[in-house]
Amino acid sequence: MDLKKFGDYSSSDLNYGLSGSRSREREFEISEAFPILMRKVYTWMTLALIITGFTAYYVATSPALMGLIFANKVVFWGLLIAEFALVVGVTAAINRLSLTMATLMFVLYSVVNGATLSSICLIYSESSIASVFFITAGTFAAMAAFGYFTKTDLSSLGKILFMALIGIIIATVVNIFMQSSGLAMILNYLGVLVFVGLTAYDSQKIKEMLLMAPDAGEVGQKMALLGALTLYLDFINLFLYLLRLFGDRRS
Repeated sequence: MDLKKFGDYSSSDLNYGLSGSRSREREFEISEAFPILMRKVYTWMTLALIITGFTAYYVATSPALMGLIFANKVVFWGLLIAEFALVVGVTAAINRLSLTMATLMFVLYSVVNGATLSSICLIYSESSIASVFFITAGTFAAMAAFGYFTKTDLSSLGKILFMALIGIIIATVVNIFMQSSGLAMILNYLGVLVFVGLTAYDSQKIKEMLLMAPDAGEVGQKMALLGALTLYLDFINLFLYLLRLFGDRRS
């Protein structure tokens, strides 16, 4: 027997075994971290929606707060600017922020957004708001599940939807001056289509991002928080576009 050859074989086999063992350990770590992080995405998103809903209801039932926000342009525009600053702050500085600070900023954004969304309670009936919310929840769940389970790469779709979203924003600003009800209706339908598609795209993107998370530590949880914020924005925008289409306005 050639002992050298046998020794070489044993050494390489051992190295392969150790490498395979490390690979299996890595896969185990991912399989353990991934469901934890995905649960955090939907838990944070759901909590944010609950906070927004309760805040909107509380403000809408307080004449003093409604007057403070909507009768005072400084306060109203201050809240809108704060919303924008919080979203940009969380997304752009997530690597520098601690998980606690990023979470607090997300919660604060949910509260501020709820305060500004309280205006819909003055425009639409409570029953239509509730019914459109459940329609939104069902549509969102279906598209999020599609994005999660589909094997089709939605990256190219995401680029198209993002460009369409920019177009909708520009057209909406233009229509503020044109006051065209027909254009507004078209933009509402397009908005629904865009955010239905973005829900599926973002769901797939978040899944792929969290599959690469090294563990369920702070870095992974901050990735999950960003995913929750993204889906929260998809849900809110889809809800608002559907409400403009199907909500019953108060007489």
